[in-house]
Amino acid sequence: MIQIRRADERGHADHGWLNTYHTFSFSDYHDPKFMGFRSLRVINEDWVKPGHGFPTHPHRDMEIITYVLEGSLEHKDSMGTGSVIRPGEIQKMSAGTGIRHSEFNHSKSEPVHLLQIWILPQEDGIKPMYEQKAVPAEEKQGKLRLIASPAGSNEAVTIYQDMKLYATALDAPQSVQHELGQERYAWVQVARGKVKVNGNELYAGDGAALAAEPKVEIAGLDGNSEVLLFDLA
Repeated sequence: MIQIRRADERGHADHGWLNTYHTFSFSDYHDPKFMGFRSLRVINEDWVKPGHGFPTHPHRDMEIITYVLEGSLEHKDSMGTGSVIRPGEIQKMSAGTGIRHSEFNHSKSEPVHLLQIWILPQEDGIKPMYEQKAVPAEEKQGKLRLIASPAGSNEAVTIYQDMKLYATALDAPQSVQHELGQERYAWVQVARGKVKVNGNELYAGDGAALAAEPKVEIAGLDGNSEVLLFDLA
């Protein structure tokens, strides 16, 4: 079974400095039919204007992933971390017992375009942690590149939940397949371009929930597609 979430059906807010679309209920946007999917709680697609960003604010008991598509995002937090996140990288922050952080557009002239993703942790009260890893373009071109998992690695950030996150970049007619284990679910989020997922055409901003499907098949339909695949318990 596949349930498609079209880009133009998402929640939307334009704050002037921030243009944001919510795949699931978030902030002032509430849709009881879209409160998340399995442990996946938030996918926000954000465009932040130059010189603007999210002032220091608190979080706890949430796994927060940042995936930058264009531009660069400057991060600071109460653990003393200071970094800049760019395309070709993944950032993960385990809020755990509590953390304060800020994110600002690192550029004074160009917008930053990113996906902010929240995953519910398997348990509350873990020690706050920060990770940032490179994801070279050639490692996700025409293949599924693991970028987050419970085990972590030199290449993938550690997520405190039974889920794995993959990234892929596809040119037509490239395609990838991912076998889903028994009682496993998948969410596919199209970051850019146009693809076919198990026979369904999806475009930038679209998402799809897959349940009781033996595998996920993603085929590129144009020359510049990028997709995130969540394998969820």
